[in-house]
Amino acid sequence: MKHRVPALAFVFFTVLINSCGQSSGLPNDLATVLQVVDGDTVVLDFHGSSETVRLIGIDTPETVHPSKPVECFGPEASAYLHSLLKPDTQVRVQRDIEARDRYSRLLVYIYLLDGTFVNDELLRQGFAKTLRIEPNTTFATQFASTQTGARDNRVGLWQAC
Repeated sequence: MKHRVPALAFVFFTVLINSCGQSSGLPNDLATVLQVVDGDTVVLDFHGSSETVRLIGIDTPETVHPSKPVECFGPEASAYLHSLLKPDTQVRVQRDIEARDRYSRLLVYIYLLDGTFVNDELLRQGFAKTLRIEPNTTFATQFASTQTGARDNRVGLWQAC
């Protein structure tokens, strides 16, 4: 009996840790950058299939919207995303609950292969604001915290606009 409790505890914690890793939705889908459209929209190649994707949880100022003018810090946000996601860059993508938006864009979180979380980095550098749309809110708390830091430090659009 003495040996059984620690063994059961070990099994329980091993299962718990492994299931946490699986439920976190670690980014496993590899894609290649084809084109940056604007500060929050990218065209990716998924094994020969081209997809327009929208970064989840953030919104950058407009630069290419057909019915809106170019907004303050929009060109800078687009340029920054271009610097992160050059054509032919390999990235990992993670999806959330809802797969597509009303424009049929695939909704994703993007990670560089070095681990940089692109959605969060745009917020950190002040190129984006949070955009919380249910049910895709896996990182909403993290994004809100990152945005608060950028705003408090008057970084990027928080200083310019």
